[in-house]
Amino acid sequence: MKGFLKGYYQFSEWAMRLAYVNILWVVFTIVGLGIFGLMPATAGMFAVARKWASGDVEIKIFPTFWNSYRKEFVKSNLLGYILIGIGYILYIELQILRTQESMVYFIASFGVLALCVILLIILLYIFPIFVHFNLSTLQNIRWAFIIGIIHPILTIVLIAGIGLIHYITYMTIPALLFLFGGSVTAFVLTWGASKTFSKFEHVNV
Repeated sequence: MKGFLKGYYQFSEWAMRLAYVNILWVVFTIVGLGIFGLMPATAGMFAVARKWASGDVEIKIFPTFWNSYRKEFVKSNLLGYILIGIGYILYIELQILRTQESMVYFIASFGVLALCVILLIILLYIFPIFVHFNLSTLQNIRWAFIIGIIHPILTIVLIAGIGLIHYITYMTIPALLFLFGGSVTAFVLTWGASKTFSKFEHVNV
């Protein structure tokens, strides 16, 4: 029974931690009027996830979140909306190419799809890298791409794992996505990406 109670207690602790961080993410996104709050709130969430992934599970969550939110407000917005802008352009290009009847445009659309896959890879790693390394905006994007490409198995596992978690949750208890969706995603991505970081600590990125 002691083992069961200990396991239940640890599970409850983690559930509370994840829910708390997810609520902070939502609240501070709203505080930043959505368009200005989403990226720094995401940076704050990943900053907490980085501490957890490194084994520091007893951190004070709010100060860690708030310090990152405040410190990275401008830089995270710049990084995030560059990526959103690129994604929007790719989406428009894909829609335009797919409406053309010429085979040349149809073939070209697969090139745009390839760029979308590259963008997805960058998005997987961008915030774990952002909160771990002190890099410029373009360096963050470049190294997110490099790490994602040279670790294809990890990249596939992260995409499949996150997709499966969200799909199962949505099909069973969708409300859990509001409580845990962001924080669980941040922790899984940070935990996975952090396994590669020791290889790059010595590199002048």
